[in-house]
Amino acid sequence: MPGAANTRARYRRILRFAGWYLTQTWWYELFLPRIGLARVAERTRARRMQRFAQRFHLLAVELGGLMIKVGQFMSSRLDILPPEITTELEGLQDEVPPVPFADIRALAEAELGMPLERAFAAVDESPVAAASLGQAHRAWLAPLDVAETGLSKVIVKVQRPGIDRIVDVDLAALRKVGGWLSRVRLVSDRVDMPALIKEFASTSLEEIDYLHEAMSAERFAADFAGDERMAVPAVVWERTTRKVLTLEDVTAIKITDVAALRAAGIDPAEVAPLFAAVMFDQLFTNGFFHADPHPGNIFVTPAADGAGGRPWKLTFIDFGMMGEVSSGTRSGLRKLLIAAASRDGKGLVDAIRDVGVLLPSAETTELERAMVQLFARFGGMGFAELRDVDPREFQDFAVQFGDMVRSLPVQLPENFLLIIRAMSLTSGVCSALDPQFNVWDSIEPYAAQLLREEGGNAVTDVAQQALEIAGVVWRLPKRLDGILTRLEDGTLSVAIPSIDRRIDRLERTARRVISALLFGALLVAGVRLRADDVVLGSVLLLVSIIPLLHTLFSGRRG
Repeated sequence: MPGAANTRARYRRILRFAGWYLTQTWWYELFLPRIGLARVAERTRARRMQRFAQRFHLLAVELGGLMIKVGQFMSSRLDILPPEITTELEGLQDEVPPVPFADIRALAEAELGMPLERAFAAVDESPVAAASLGQAHRAWLAPLDVAETGLSKVIVKVQRPGIDRIVDVDLAALRKVGGWLSRVRLVSDRVDMPALIKEFASTSLEEIDYLHEAMSAERFAADFAGDERMAVPAVVWERTTRKVLTLEDVTAIKITDVAALRAAGIDPAEVAPLFAAVMFDQLFTNGFFHADPHPGNIFVTPAADGAGGRPWKLTFIDFGMMGEVSSGTRSGLRKLLIAAASRDGKGLVDAIRDVGVLLPSAETTELERAMVQLFARFGGMGFAELRDVDPREFQDFAVQFGDMVRSLPVQLPENFLLIIRAMSLTSGVCSALDPQFNVWDSIEPYAAQLLREEGGNAVTDVAQQALEIAGVVWRLPKRLDGILTRLEDGTLSVAIPSIDRRIDRLERTARRVISALLFGALLVAGVRLRADDVVLGSVLLLVSIIPLLHTLFSGRRG
């Protein structure tokens, strides 16, 4: 079947691409430094990273599907990926050609169970938007539906035919690549790759289920019901299925269209802080947030009559990618925001630990000191002020800070993929609206409000802590008596796993050094003898592979 052949070819192409660049990274970043050629890796790193990003960009645009989503996520990871990658991928959008309308019509009619002429009064065959997962067309409801819903113009979003099979193939390839990365200690110590892939898969599958998107839109609207800052399109349930979604047409001014905003009498510098405040409310208060707030998904809608305190509002669309923050994570994020607003380096590190990014065993003294220095030098600066700082100062601090963070046991908890994406896009939109935008001006009043709210919960927290302490005190005499008994009869033993692990690591290192020396001796001997004795020289070169493999892979057990 051609479709099956195409999916197999797609799967193999993704794996070939990933395998090639993982092998290249292993060679330059792991192997060459081990044999004293670290400078070669450093000298070529920027060019290699840029070439990788350019080729991935081309691959994502050509394949579409989830590859574009992966690229968009990579572009937001300014914390762990070099600028050569993030800069190249930040412009990656759903650059895919539209599906012929005949194919869209066939799928929509099969889903709705009727011809489009019966479902709608009219449908514009030219798409409003063509994305990697779906395609949107403007339509008009029939008179009876207008009377029932109160809506006339709508947007009909239809899945790309066969996209569910493509998503399955892409997820299978990503799981395979994630399995490869899980075997690299540098990655596995910091990121739970299976959990990350699982979260990405869950989000992707929800994004192609339009019934789920429709329910998310209604939940989001309910969360902000009565909020004059925001608007959400209504869902036309009678014309919605798992693969077809019909929503109220709320098209207005794109949030980053500065010229159109000014032409409508709207100051972009007023839009930026309001957008930031709305996103803060979603993340830190409601816990249910729009995880894809890029400029194409937010409109600035002027008020119809121009009345009211604010003559415009923000209108969100596309609720396929939504995130949910648990109460525990939300509490940690609130503490993080308060610490950042108060320039509290130690408090910020404690909040990062509470959120789950730092493992409890992490020694954070140097990190706390670095955070204090960071706030002392850059705290309170806006985007425009940061641009005036000498780039070499940023580079020196980034190198020092990056080396220290890489030495810490850091992990990426579940749900953080979407949180990071949402905050990164929010920052980008705000700076596009107002180059002078200072995020601290939005954070500080919001953090002050959170502090007042946290103060109201202080009595409850103190009571909870008192109960926990009372329980410990109640159990303490019995536990002490048990320890003393075991001391008396000689059955108490103390295990120090960290020492055992270090001794084991030293033994493995010694064995690998011996193997490396043996490899070097055999290699040199083989090269020299090959000129006089081809057979013996070739045998020595082949045999040298054995200690080489031991050197490279014997340290992977930890």
